[in-house]
Amino acid sequence: MPDFWASSGYRLLAVGSDGRLTVTDDFLRALLLRPELAPIPESCAAELALHDRLVAAPRTAVAPTEVAALVDEDARENYAIWLRFRDRLTAAPSLEAAYVALFRDGVDVPPTFVHQLTQILLRHILGADADPLHARAAEMLFRPQKIAVLEDGAVMAADQTSVELYSTAGSFGSLGELLRQNQTPLRTVDLDVVDADNKDSYWDRDERFDLAVSLNRGRPALDGLCRVLERWIEHFLGVAVTIKPQREIDDKRWVWHVGLDAEASSLLNDLYNGADVADDRMGRLLCLFQLDFTNPADMRAPIAGRPVYLAMAMDADQRLRLKPQNLLLNLPLARQQ
Repeated sequence: MPDFWASSGYRLLAVGSDGRLTVTDDFLRALLLRPELAPIPESCAAELALHDRLVAAPRTAVAPTEVAALVDEDARENYAIWLRFRDRLTAAPSLEAAYVALFRDGVDVPPTFVHQLTQILLRHILGADADPLHARAAEMLFRPQKIAVLEDGAVMAADQTSVELYSTAGSFGSLGELLRQNQTPLRTVDLDVVDADNKDSYWDRDERFDLAVSLNRGRPALDGLCRVLERWIEHFLGVAVTIKPQREIDDKRWVWHVGLDAEASSLLNDLYNGADVADDRMGRLLCLFQLDFTNPADMRAPIAGRPVYLAMAMDADQRLRLKPQNLLLNLPLARQQ
């Protein structure tokens, strides 16, 4: 297995004795080389000096007046964001702690930083023996997906950015056009799909994000997503759970649920409260899951032993935007994390 997602910056971090990630100066330097911060020919002398100083010592203190002295407005904004992000990362005992605090305190950095942290943490959790289908399923936690529901009931997910980039150019095969228009019958399309029989091909294109997967019950990618979510929860929260797909919630004692995205959260809330849900919203529901705690004592005492229901749903534009942080903040734990 290759060292997948190499450009994420994972290898620039250190692993502590507790198995959690520690921010290094090299990782901070890599952030400074992003296009938003790397100097350009038009950069002023103050910007060049600030960048050089931070590359040499990424944790050095920077006064607000130094940022204000930058001539370019975008540069001032980008440095202010980076410094705020850096301070969050370096103040926390681990990258995991910084990640959770980011959502508890209120996200104040661009989505690209959040997605990078999510990818890095997933890379760490998947480890050196990752299954390629688990890695592809994990992409859904940090890259929005475009969904197509085909004539035969197959539900396909492909990376939204890749679909938008390649569909009109034709270099994404017929998959991009299918997902862009969602009108082509399955029998006329040669889908570029990763599944159990060709999963090792993922390692040759792990950073191209151009493989589609089936989200139907019984397909290995959906099972892979369940395993990834289980490991995500155990790594962060220290509790063991099992997650499995469900066809419906047939539970008169339904007591807890968590949406894996904004659409699913709203939908589950309405269903739980007995509100009428329009057919078009129900049609956006992609998957239901049941989560069970291996040790009921890890749950809040009044509901210990009861299942937790999860769901994911696409929006009106057939996009799936998972929020894995929901599982870190909203599960009914016996102890506060």
